Amino acid sequence: MGSLQAREFAEMSKEGGDAELRQALSWHLQSNHYPPVPLSMVQPCIDAIKAVREEDDVDAEITLPEGITYNNDPTAPAWAIIEQHHLDSWIEREEY
Repeated sequence: MGSLQAREFAEMSKEGGDAELRQALSWHLQSNHYPPVPLSMVQPCIDAIKAVREEDDVDAEITLPEGITYNNDPTAPAWAIIEQHHLDSWIEREEY
């Protein structure tokens, strides 16, 4: 059920711009994950989506919020954020 809802929100957010994307991701991170992902991860998720969708850069290093690390690093590759936060519905490509 979560992936179906994520796809629907992803489709709606593609038409609505950044504000709609921020709302959709906030809902997704809080409702489709247990425990809920902190809302401080919304911006890194947006940055990861844009890096892959607009720049085709799956290895782009995305800055994480203070206190959050990836392998003890304050940045994470876009692909890791997309994979770990189940953001494939926001990526138009099938593979990344």
